[in-house]
Amino acid sequence: MAFVIDRIPCDGSPRLGSMVLEPTRESVPRARHWFRKLIDPYRPACSVDDCVLLISELVTNAILYGRSDEEGAVRVEWFREGPSLRVEVHNPGLPANVSLRHPDTDDAHGRGLLLVDAIATSWNCGPSRFGGTVVSFELADAWPSCGTA
Repeated sequence: MAFVIDRIPCDGSPRLGSMVLEPTRESVPRARHWFRKLIDPYRPACSVDDCVLLISELVTNAILYGRSDEEGAVRVEWFREGPSLRVEVHNPGLPANVSLRHPDTDDAHGRGLLLVDAIATSWNCGPSRFGGTVVSFELADAWPSCGTA
């Protein structure tokens, strides 16, 4: 697994960090752990627990529904855009595979994007610049302004 942390989020690049994960179930707790650790120095005002929950759901979906060969890395990137935090989860699956489901109360699966829809300020999906699919979410008011860290 590789990690990158941008040192100065407001100068030049809005990316705060990224992870490249193997498409295995073990990557879900790793994504939660490392996001929490890597976002902490930036001290976001939004709920890190909410971010971790949403990342967990999207990484799980990427692993379950993305291409499952060894080359199918899952990428997680997070960005500071003014007062907002945007998180992207890239997987090697097809964009047509992403949809908001409305499962029955006794269904064991199908609530991940419902959680994203309920908690995030906004979310989006489409083709990834790495190939496959990207699902992203945004949390508004993660920072009061770009000038404070």
